[in-house]
Amino acid sequence: MARILVAEDDDAMRQFLAVALARSGHDVVAVGDGAAAARNILHDTWDLLLADIRMPGIDGLELARAARHSAPRLPILLITGYAAEALGARDLIDSDVRVFSKPFHLHEIVRQVTHLLSA
Repeated sequence: MARILVAEDDDAMRQFLAVALARSGHDVVAVGDGAAAARNILHDTWDLLLADIRMPGIDGLELARAARHSAPRLPILLITGYAAEALGARDLIDSDVRVFSKPFHLHEIVRQVTHLLSA
């Protein structure tokens, strides 16, 4: 069981992700914005960060960069509905950061999470 932090500003999507990951056996904390996620990263230990790129305030890219600073080995899965936003993550893309495009199916997210956690 992994501890996963989900940062997604859309309530329905946040709940969708949290339930899917919890049903897969993970301990999930889901927050509605990047600032709350950044606080959680600083004050707790996580096995994976799953964050939407487009959020008000601290967006997913800024959150991923902050996470890289405070938890350099933390695997990160960024999700976006806008393909062009992935280009803004070029400096983050490595073996521990992935960008996944919306729309997606539950099993695809679970598979990506499993892959990142096993790497």
